[in-house]
Amino acid sequence: MKLPPTTTDTEGPNLTPVIDVVFLLLIFFLVATQFNQEERELEVELPEVVQAQPVAMTQGLIINITQDGTYKVVRREYDENQLTVVINQAKKNNPHQTALIRGDGNSALKYAARVMSLCNRAGMDYRIATLESR
Repeated sequence: MKLPPTTTDTEGPNLTPVIDVVFLLLIFFLVATQFNQEERELEVELPEVVQAQPVAMTQGLIINITQDGTYKVVRREYDENQLTVVINQAKKNNPHQTALIRGDGNSALKYAARVMSLCNRAGMDYRIATLESR
């Protein structure tokens, strides 16, 4: 008399292909995603406005102005002369370069006006970052 084979391996569905597909999808999305982060100085508190338009997602030159009037670009401090060189060099390297001016809401307007003047002299378009009031 022939006995049926006793196998304990088939006690459920085979999940190996499903796990393979999940790992392949995970790797695909990790490789396909860009992890760009806009530079933001944490000490800068942006001024509030009643109505604002969203900031375009372009890679512009980000100029931060702290409360005491210090100019910072990529976490380095610059005086006005050094900032002039940075703006002119950025415009020379990329004629379509734009600047985003992020001034502290408690800083004097003269610091932002100086940066705007430097951008105007270099022929660079600029935007001012603000927060929309609630």
